[in-house]
Amino acid sequence: MALAEFLAELDDLLTGAKTAFDKAPDEAALESARIEFLGAKSGRLKSVQKSLGSIDKSDKPAAGKHFNEVKQAIEAAFDAAVGRLAGRRGESDAPGEFDLTLPGRRPRLGHLHPITQTIEDLKEIMGRLGFSVAEGPEIEDEWHNFEALNIPREHPARDPLENFYLATAGAAAGTSKDDRPLLLRSQTSTVQIRVMERTKPPVRIISLGRVYRPDPADATHYPMFHQIEGLLVDQHVTMADLKSVLRLFAMSYFGGEVHIRFRPSFFPFTEPSVEVDMQWHDRWIEMGGAGMVDPNVLRAVGYDPEQVTGFAFGLGVERVCARRHQVTDIREFYKNDVRFLEQF
Repeated sequence: MALAEFLAELDDLLTGAKTAFDKAPDEAALESARIEFLGAKSGRLKSVQKSLGSIDKSDKPAAGKHFNEVKQAIEAAFDAAVGRLAGRRGESDAPGEFDLTLPGRRPRLGHLHPITQTIEDLKEIMGRLGFSVAEGPEIEDEWHNFEALNIPREHPARDPLENFYLATAGAAAGTSKDDRPLLLRSQTSTVQIRVMERTKPPVRIISLGRVYRPDPADATHYPMFHQIEGLLVDQHVTMADLKSVLRLFAMSYFGGEVHIRFRPSFFPFTEPSVEVDMQWHDRWIEMGGAGMVDPNVLRAVGYDPEQVTGFAFGLGVERVCARRHQVTDIREFYKNDVRFLEQF
């Protein structure tokens, strides 16, 4: 083959390849053009390369040089076409390509656990009633968990089988203030003791948090649960004040008219003591315990029971939450089943 004929064939091949690559409307068409011109076995460039063997020996350097230039130009044209189609694909994702009249997609967001929601609601309600929030440690000593609350050493509530004592604290040790065994608190009443120890009357607080008791888990009990504890200490505080606060609390949380009923009971740290029932939707529901702060508790923190009186109440947060949302088993709150939790 003559050199001029070989060079002309290469130029025609380059023109055809550029045209095919430039006109390719999508990746599939471009891939077909690549195989046609640059295919390793049957591509047109490969066929022209085979013609190099028929070129005169003296013309082969010029023919080889031009072949390499055409090959590089065809490959560059292919790369440019790839970039062009990629750019077009990216432009389809640009904001201008969206139909702004279409409804948006609401992002899926998480939310607070129903128990946490309830705690925040209770804080807000009691805050409007003038109560401030107080916190205390979950690991307590016997003084704050029992003795200061007028629970004597022989009381069954102090049985090691009824509490979570910490083995490293030496549960069999003495009960002096310098050598107190430690345990996971069994009630949030420990917080009221700590607050009264460092605060002079009047005191108006609530405490919310986890408490621990080795109860078998069932529909209404769990080894770890949450309590809301309320305390008001001032001059001339009566049971009527306690009932009024609980009624306002219940009406604010449950909505509508809620009636409060007291039933006589016994708690070491209150005297008199009552069980608190709330009537909601024509049902009486037991919600917790309450009463007037026992004079011995006031004396333990340095208060004069002749000068001040007070009331205290304790309600189970899980029970309050379950009643509001018609949940029949509080264990559902701790299974972490998204199908259950996303309802709240």
